[in-house]
Amino acid sequence: MKPTDILMQEHQVILGVLEAALQEARTMDATGEVDAERLDKMVEFFRSFADHCHHAKEEKELFALMEQRGLPAEGGPISVMLTEHDEGRRHVRALAEAAALAREGDTSAAASAARELQAFVKLLRNHILKEDTVLYPLADQILTDEDQSKLAEAFERIEREEVGAGIHEKYYQLARELTQE
Repeated sequence: MKPTDILMQEHQVILGVLEAALQEARTMDATGEVDAERLDKMVEFFRSFADHCHHAKEEKELFALMEQRGLPAEGGPISVMLTEHDEGRRHVRALAEAAALAREGDTSAAASAARELQAFVKLLRNHILKEDTVLYPLADQILTDEDQSKLAEAFERIEREEVGAGIHEKYYQLARELTQE
């Protein structure tokens, strides 16, 4: 399995949680209420799995290697992906703030949280589509077999040293929980 296949598998897990997030946004719009605990779980998933586990592999390893093989960091697909990662982080911060406000009794939190969830879902769905259909195929074209091996080892190192043993599985389980509620 190529490293880009690993990333696309992770995308499938993220897309499942995004669908659950969109349903949660619709519920908030309909009821005017926030399930702060559920929203906190989504924030944790997006911060820990989507950003810390997944984006770390892209930003620290894949994008850097693609740059070494001649893909420009500025003005091309890498800079677009990095910009979208940052935009996603802003949405997740806003979601965490909305959950905190909801716990404090702020009645405007539901509308704010729903709006942020909807924007985040739209952003990430489009982002994932671009990576799966443009960036990853490009990576597979420009990276050598040796590059692919090094990238796979780097992904394993990130999982082992930065993410930690069992953490990936923990977030797969959280994703299953969020998508089954």
